Amino acid sequence: MKVLVTGVKGQLGHDVVNELCARGIEAVGVDVEEMDITDGQCVDKMLSSVHPDAVIHCAAWTAVDAAEDPENIEKVRLVNVQGTKNIAKACRAIGSKMMYISTDYVFDGQGTEPWEADCKKYAPLSVYGRTKLEGELAVAEALDAYFIVRIAWVFGINGKNFVKTMLALSEKYESLRVVDDQIGTPTYTFDLARLLVDMIETDKYGYYHATNEGGYISWADFAKEIFRQAKKTTAVIPVTTAEYGLSKAARPFNSRLDKSKLIEKGFAPLPDWKDALARYLLELEKQR
Repeated sequence: MKVLVTGVKGQLGHDVVNELCARGIEAVGVDVEEMDITDGQCVDKMLSSVHPDAVIHCAAWTAVDAAEDPENIEKVRLVNVQGTKNIAKACRAIGSKMMYISTDYVFDGQGTEPWEADCKKYAPLSVYGRTKLEGELAVAEALDAYFIVRIAWVFGINGKNFVKTMLALSEKYESLRVVDDQIGTPTYTFDLARLLVDMIETDKYGYYHATNEGGYISWADFAKEIFRQAKKTTAVIPVTTAEYGLSKAARPFNSRLDKSKLIEKGFAPLPDWKDALARYLLELEKQR
């Protein structure tokens, strides 16, 4: 099997390629230098040349607040919508499987009930959310069978994330204000990569939700556990999103994702997020 992975320089793409290689699966990792996904001809040429059995599309514009800037909106749409459309069409042309990595931001984040994988009550609140939803729709329009996997609160070795930010800020401040009214579950890209490769080796197509196990928490809860495990004395001051007030983009309050479909389809769930965090902190230590 040969798998092409977009966004190889990002947190998830990096770990997906490593997981494929660890299993002896031929992996072709590309980023914008090798394949500009916004250029349809470039995408067609690359996929025709590589002719992968599957494409795991991790590349995306993920800077949620920057996406709200008027000068960036068209750029975000080019990457998240047109880029995804180009890949879906190329996959159709060569008969390749496609997996699209999406987000909890496609929902409006209201209420307290977990969002089910096959829920179609889309109402994104931000440019990022709207463009990721349009990417989902582009995949569904172009292909008869596909994987769409929604993830949330991602952290990994290769890139910026909440854990790294909290650790860096803890070196400067004795206390930090962290929102406690946005609820979800963290996702360690190392664990997620294993699941995605498990999926792509099957024909169990459809919509899925994937985060680590361990229940639903707030960002403030997450920060407290980061500092506890990292043996930091930094105090966490829980605040509401309104009190925090620094974000340009509206964030979903309810990022609870129902992952029961994973078990229904025979996939092993991801480990507890606290366990994932412990392993991640050890990996960060090794890099120092």
